[in-house]
Amino acid sequence: MDYFLTARLPFSLTSVIRSHGWFQLLPFAVPEDASSLEYILELSSGKVVRLTFREADGGANLTISEEMEAVDLEEVQAAAAWMLELDFDLSSFYAIAQDERKLAHAETNARGRILRCATIFEDVVKTILTTNTSWGGTKRMVRGLVEKYGAALASDPEQKAFPTASQLAKANVEALRQECKLGYRAPYVLELAQKQTLGEIDLEALKTNHPPTPELRKQLLALKGIGDYAAANLLMILGRYDYIPIDSWALSMVSKEWHAGEPIGRAEVEAAFERWGEWRGIAYWLWDWSAS
Repeated sequence: MDYFLTARLPFSLTSVIRSHGWFQLLPFAVPEDASSLEYILELSSGKVVRLTFREADGGANLTISEEMEAVDLEEVQAAAAWMLELDFDLSSFYAIAQDERKLAHAETNARGRILRCATIFEDVVKTILTTNTSWGGTKRMVRGLVEKYGAALASDPEQKAFPTASQLAKANVEALRQECKLGYRAPYVLELAQKQTLGEIDLEALKTNHPPTPELRKQLLALKGIGDYAAANLLMILGRYDYIPIDSWALSMVSKEWHAGEPIGRAEVEAAFERWGEWRGIAYWLWDWSAS
């Protein structure tokens, strides 16, 4: 089943895919020739499908691996639009960035959208799994969750979706800790899954409920395992660029760019991008550090 997904222009599927490392984490997959993006999705009905996205003028082409009922198709199309931020309006950012040589590439290359998972729950879990570890460690932990708890694609049982909150809510914390190698993150992931399943939190409501950014940040910080850096990353995934995900790399780059390599702190990073206002996070994310 093939469909065309219309996007607000400018749009580049490649730029969305390469926006951050999510495309390297299961159940995403990119072939060797990087011609497409695949994602295994479990629908509300329990049906598991493979989505394949390809570049197209004015948007993206979507191939769905299975025939499906209209209600399932509607869910797939909504998920695809969410994952690729098809309707996200970056015109205000492009307007103020066009005269900054370090950001001149942003509109030309249709950059600024950030690849999302189909559910906010998956994005939050993956973000927790990026903390205090190497990228290789994150990939191993995500793979462990998908392989142990994810629902399989009927036509290829080796391919599995990311586990739903209800699936992970039944997990044993020691299995998460030892078999999936989550370590100290295991109880955070389990509690998140259980609260989402019991309705004590509703992460998916954030797709349609749009609280002010400070309130949204407060909600994210209330989740165990989410600190300032993780919250800023999640805010950008949610299309809020008011905060900068400050880590050692940010401190190093800002130090080299504006402080002659001298040691700096968070305040200097914030000050460097303060003029970008609500777009400060994406201005930092897309800054051409190589031109320093």
